[in-house]
Amino acid sequence: MDSKAVVKEQANFADEEPVVWSIGIFSGPTLLDLKPAREASNPVISPEDVSDARAEFVADPFMIEKDGVWWMFFEVLNSETQKGEIGLATSENGFVWDYQSIVLAEPFHLSYPYVFALDTDYYMIPETLRRGAVSLYKADVFPAKWSLAATIIDGAWSDPSIFFYESRWWLFASPASPKNDTLCLFYAEDIGGPWHAHPMNPIVEGNNQIARPGGRVTVTESGVIRFTQACYPDYGMHVRAFRIIDLTTTAYSEEELERSPILGPGESWSRSGIHHIDPHRVDGGWLACVDGWRVVKEV
Repeated sequence: MDSKAVVKEQANFADEEPVVWSIGIFSGPTLLDLKPAREASNPVISPEDVSDARAEFVADPFMIEKDGVWWMFFEVLNSETQKGEIGLATSENGFVWDYQSIVLAEPFHLSYPYVFALDTDYYMIPETLRRGAVSLYKADVFPAKWSLAATIIDGAWSDPSIFFYESRWWLFASPASPKNDTLCLFYAEDIGGPWHAHPMNPIVEGNNQIARPGGRVTVTESGVIRFTQACYPDYGMHVRAFRIIDLTTTAYSEEELERSPILGPGESWSRSGIHHIDPHRVDGGWLACVDGWRVVKEV
């Protein structure tokens, strides 16, 4: 995401030591019991795995299964241009991943490649706040060729997170700000729009613990779950989870899950924090790609 490129300006470790972001795979019987997958050697994707660009970090993973193969899209920060591009990795089992290539690059920064399927087509809404709009891309040839299909919301928005629920499209996004403390909601009857701002906006204001989206909005039997990245005391500390209680074109309410935050600092590669999750139901349990970061201690 865009602000990771300036994470040193936001975090308390400002001018001290470098930070590395990587991607891991978690699994568990429920969304509240996700742990590093025993079958995976985390991190499954590191900056060193990127072979067609000099990657400063990899982050914001989203994955989708198609034809028995898992396809993961994620931000690659090109260290030469300091611009985010979208990379691709593949897996036959969801645990062992092979980096493929950069599949989407623009003159502006890209991150948070929220990929999803609609009927037989594949779409992606990456963060394109430097373009000044929320942009919908469509796969001309999945997974490696994408083109801009529509501009759906004007303005500079961080981490747009779309989902379909009760015959409507909904989208969470945070107005671009180093404070990371505001969240807005939009809705539409058709994915291409017109999109409408929810009358209760901003639905979160002045709280950098629960505002900024932190991954795929997930529809479960018990309701819609919204994930958020906690940005205090440092950027990207942990992931919190909220169940949406009331979601209409005139009302909105939510409650935090009892065991939230559900992810936080852990193994050596993510010892400083985790701030993103994309969970998928698999064989009665859950498989999720996450990102994490660590401060690199310089000798």
